Amino acid sequence: MRQPIGRRRFLRGVGAGLIGSALVPPPTGSADPLLPSGAESPLLFHSPKVEPFVDELPRIPVVRADRLELIASSTTHRFHRDLPESPALGYNGMSYLGPTIEHRAGRPLNMRFTNRIGAHPFAADMDTSVHGVSESFRTAPPTSLHLHGGVTPPGSDGHPEQLVFPGGSIDHDFPLAQDAGHLWYHDHAMGITRTNVYAGLAGMFLLRDEFDSGEPENPLGLPAGEFEVPLVLQEKIFTADGHQSIRSTFIVPEGGWEGGAVGDIGIVNGKIWPQLPVARGLYRFRVLNAASFSVWNLFFGNRMRFWVIGNEHGLLDAPVPVRQLRLSPGERVDLLVDFSGLAPGDSVELCNDEAPVFQAAILGEVAMPVFCRFRAEDRLGFTGPVPDRLRGGNHRRAALAPLAMPTVIRDVTVSQPYAVRNPPAIMSLNNITFASPDIEMPKQGTVEQWNIINITPDPHPIHLHLVTFRILGRAPLRTVDYQLAHPQPPVGVKWAPSADGFLAGPMLPPEPWEAGWKDVVRVDGGTVTSIIVRFPTAEELGFDPDATFPRLGAHEHHGHTGAHAADGSAETAVLQGYVWHCHILDHEDHDMMLKYRVVR
Repeated sequence: MRQPIGRRRFLRGVGAGLIGSALVPPPTGSADPLLPSGAESPLLFHSPKVEPFVDELPRIPVVRADRLELIASSTTHRFHRDLPESPALGYNGMSYLGPTIEHRAGRPLNMRFTNRIGAHPFAADMDTSVHGVSESFRTAPPTSLHLHGGVTPPGSDGHPEQLVFPGGSIDHDFPLAQDAGHLWYHDHAMGITRTNVYAGLAGMFLLRDEFDSGEPENPLGLPAGEFEVPLVLQEKIFTADGHQSIRSTFIVPEGGWEGGAVGDIGIVNGKIWPQLPVARGLYRFRVLNAASFSVWNLFFGNRMRFWVIGNEHGLLDAPVPVRQLRLSPGERVDLLVDFSGLAPGDSVELCNDEAPVFQAAILGEVAMPVFCRFRAEDRLGFTGPVPDRLRGGNHRRAALAPLAMPTVIRDVTVSQPYAVRNPPAIMSLNNITFASPDIEMPKQGTVEQWNIINITPDPHPIHLHLVTFRILGRAPLRTVDYQLAHPQPPVGVKWAPSADGFLAGPMLPPEPWEAGWKDVVRVDGGTVTSIIVRFPTAEELGFDPDATFPRLGAHEHHGHTGAHAADGSAETAVLQGYVWHCHILDHEDHDMMLKYRVVR
C-alpha cells in the first residue's frame, strides 16, 4: 500500500542544515511593497505573477425566498483578467462560490440541495487512504451541505457522512428560530471537505430581524444597500498555467494528504487582489475567513481605525474600535469602515501580517500580505455616524447577558500525534479518530464549560455544530509538563486529562470584539481556551437534537437502500447527532473531527 509521507512527518526529519541552506530567506522587497518579491522557497510551488488591483470586486448576487433550490455543479472560473478559465465548482449557476442568501430570523426555510458535479477539479489530489474517501470520489464526488451557524435538526445539518452523490438531491429544513446573525453555507463531505470548498462550494447567509433589517431605514442606523458589502476572503496557489492548485509543496506527492498551506495570492469574492471603488463615507463589511488553513491579522494599510460591531451570531452591545484583528478559518466579523478621510483618488488596502505557523515557515511559506484595495471616488456615501449603542434600549435587541454559570466542566484536547499507520501523520481531538464511539454526550438543558486544551504550537479554530457559545478566556499551558504528567497513549485511546495545575499564567479574557455569541473559537497553540455553551432541549428547539436520520449512500440515488463505506463494507443505515471539529479544512478531513450527541 502506498505510504504518503505527509508534510508533518517530513518535517520531523528536517535538520538545521536544511533550514539554513535550502530555504530562500523571506522576501525583503518587491516592485509593489504590498506583495512578495521574487525570492521564493525552492520547496514550494508558486503562483504566476499577476498585476494586482486590476479587477473590480464582484458584488455577489442576493437571493431571498422561503423555498430555495441550491445546485452544486462543475464550472470554470476566471480569477484574474490575465489568467485563463480554471476548473471550479459553484452553486446555482455561479462559476465560483454561491449566492448570498438573506432570510428573516424566525421564518423557516426549505431548501432542496442537488449535486450535479462531474469529475472533480482536484481528482488527482484526493487521498483515498483518509477515512471515508473512495476512489470513485474522483469522478463522482459526493457533497454534504452544511448551514454553518444554523440551529438545525440533525437530519438537515449536513452531517459529513450524509453524502449526496451526483444526480442525487436532499431536502433540508432550516427552522432559523434564532437571532439575526452572519451565517454561511459550505460543503461538508467526509474526507474531501477541503477539495470541495477550495474548488468553490461556499456562500454567505445573512439572517435579518426587525432591528438589523438590512434596509436603508433600519432602526440601528447602519449602512445598507450598496454600502453593506459581503467579503469572502480566501488565499490560493495557482499553477503555472493559471489553474487553481491545492498542492503547496512537491515534498508531499500528488494524492497525499498535506495538512494545510498558506496561499500566496489573496482572493476576495472570487477575484485575485480586486479593487472596490468606494464613496467617501461609512461602509458595513460582512467579512468571512473562508480559507482552508490560515489565521489572518487584518488591518488597513494606513493603519486607520475601524469598528467591530458583531460576531457570528449577532451584534455586540456597542461598536469596538480597533486597528487590527485576528480572524481564523470559519470565523465571521461585522465591520464598520469610514472612508470619508480619503481624498478622491486615494486608496487603502486590506492587509494581513500574521506569520505562518512553524511547519509552514520552515518550508519557506510567508504571510500572504494583501487582499484588496479600496479606491475613494469623488462622491459622498453613507454619512450617518457610527452608532453609540447596538443592543439595549428602545428599537434594539436586549443587551448581551452575563456569562451563564456552568454546571458541567468538560476537558477536551487538540493534538497532532504521529502513528505507525497509513497515513502516519494525523490531526486529532481527544487522541481518537472520527470512527471512535467514545464521544461527548452533553445533556439537553445543561450549561457546560469546555476547556479546549491545545498541546500543539499552532492555532486551531474549533467549531461546534448546532450550538452557539461565549468565550470565557484563554490561559497559557505548560505543555511539556502536562504531557510528562499525562503521557499520551496510542492514537485511538481517548486522552483528555485536566490541565489543572499546569497553567503558566492567569486566564486572559477574550478581546472586546469577541464578546458576542460565536460558533468558532480560535484556540491558540499551547493554551487552554474555555467556552461557555448551553445545550438546548428538544422542547426549546422544536425538534429532537438526538433523533436518528437516514444515511444517504453511494447507491441510494440509484434505487438501492443500503449504504457502504469506502472499503465496500456495510454501514449502519442511520446516523445520529452532530460533529465538532477544527475548521482548518485539511485537519477536519484527517482526522480532527468527532461526533457528539445532545442526549436527554
